[in-house]
Order: sequence, then C-alpha cells, then structure tokens
Amino acid sequence: MPAPKRSSSSSRQKKYARLRAQLAHTGWISEGYVQARGPGAGGACYPWTRKVKGKTVCVALSKEQYEWLKQAIANWRALQKTLRQMQRLSRAELFASLPHPKRRKQLSKKVLGLR
Repeated sequence: MPAPKRSSSSSRQKKYARLRAQLAHTGWISEGYVQARGPGAGGACYPWTRKVKGKTVCVALSKEQYEWLKQAIANWRALQKTLRQMQRLSRAELFASLPHPKRRKQLSKKVLGLR
C-alpha cells in the first residue's frame, strides 16, 4: 500500500473545518417547496408543499410566513449541500489514510462515493 499523502490530508482537514464552521452559522431550516402565485391563479397565493409519510401536504401561508419559510428552505438546501461535501471529504480521508485490503483492481471514485 502506498504511503498516505500528508498534504492532501491537511488540505482535507482544513476544508472539513471550514464546512463545520458553516454548519454553526445555519439559521432556521425546513423541508418543502414554497411559491408566490398571483391572486388570479386560483387557490392559495403562497402555498407550502412537502411530503409527509409519502403523501403530499399543501398549506396556505401568509406573505410573512412565505418569506420566512422561503429562507428556511434555502438554509435546508445549503445544509444538505454542506453535509454531502463533508461526507465526501470523510470518505476521501478514510480511503487515503487508513490501510485497506488487497484488491485485484483499484476501486473507482464512483464506487468510493468520491464523485
């Protein structure tokens, strides 16, 4: 097995620390989808849609609730993106720094979840 790359590990650790700091500054979060429809569209002007136990649930919101929830949903999506990046860095560190069993062929980045 080749020796682990120290510079890559240091770089990954710095990126991981930066992502952890981003998590600390995350505001309110919520799942779902909100939209602003005009008054002539029929139905609620500010619907919030989400899945609950496999069923789609829709709730009518006020303009103030819509604005708040829109930001919370954006925060949720940014949080998910940050967590995916942290998972990718964690797997990269795992497979680069720890010994692994002998394999006939090298595992692809897709198989390792690094892509």
